[in-house]
Amino acid sequence: MKQKKQQRPLQWHPAFYADLQIELDSEKQNLIYENEHQLGTKPLEIDVLIIKNKAEEPIFKNIGRIFQRYNIIEYKSPDDYVSISDYYKVYAYVYLYKSEHNIPRREMTITFACSRYPVKLMQYLRREKACEICKMDDGIYHIIGTDIPVQLILIHQLSREKNLWLRSIGGKLSGWKEAEKLIREYKEHKWDKRYRSVMDLIVRVNRELFMEVKEMCQALEELMADEMEAMKKSGWREGEKYGRQKGMDRFIRLSILLLKENHQEQLLKASEDEAYREELFKKYHI
Repeated sequence: MKQKKQQRPLQWHPAFYADLQIELDSEKQNLIYENEHQLGTKPLEIDVLIIKNKAEEPIFKNIGRIFQRYNIIEYKSPDDYVSISDYYKVYAYVYLYKSEHNIPRREMTITFACSRYPVKLMQYLRREKACEICKMDDGIYHIIGTDIPVQLILIHQLSREKNLWLRSIGGKLSGWKEAEKLIREYKEHKWDKRYRSVMDLIVRVNRELFMEVKEMCQALEELMADEMEAMKKSGWREGEKYGRQKGMDRFIRLSILLLKENHQEQLLKASEDEAYREELFKKYHI
């Protein structure tokens, strides 16, 4: 009896990282990408860090219009969501990155990208933080009232015309027309490993749909033959994500407490003044 072939796990994060570069390809001369950027000397990782080469030049692509010099991206796969704790965790990452590199707040932004609308987080930001949620484009929302510019990208709501590739990793495709459009575009870029990474994932999630379209079978065979050997990091490493370095862990816990109490100025001072930071550690018993 033949054994059933074991399927490779879906690698959402490498595909999302490649997809961001595809979406922002028209701005590539002004952007530097860092995947799973480590904070400090031990693993505590930002999902994606995007740095503008020329801070004064605007980004015209809809998902990047909010960008300043340093842009922290937090991504959630389709079966995950952004919680209130995730929101503060990323804020803590931002302040830690700011502290390490002595960056002004005005040069930083935060982007949350997910496929599920974070109802509890949005309610919390409106009610507790008096924030306003403004829709800027299909699937793109800016959160007004924070000390660092924040945007929410709902991947499944993005425009098919403006954001075909990023939208397509938001879950199941809408139908064969969308699959066919992806195949046509992929054929023009299949030499590009970024497109191969994204398309490999899309095909595996929507295998039955692709198989229904006979004209796509040859492209499907080519795609599934790619083993994605260059993608050595598969998804999040939960054991490392929260960090192993005691000092970093203490700073994040302190950051979350101060942000919840609206003590941004204290957090700023703590990020720059080691003695003051130690005082706060004692005060909050961290």
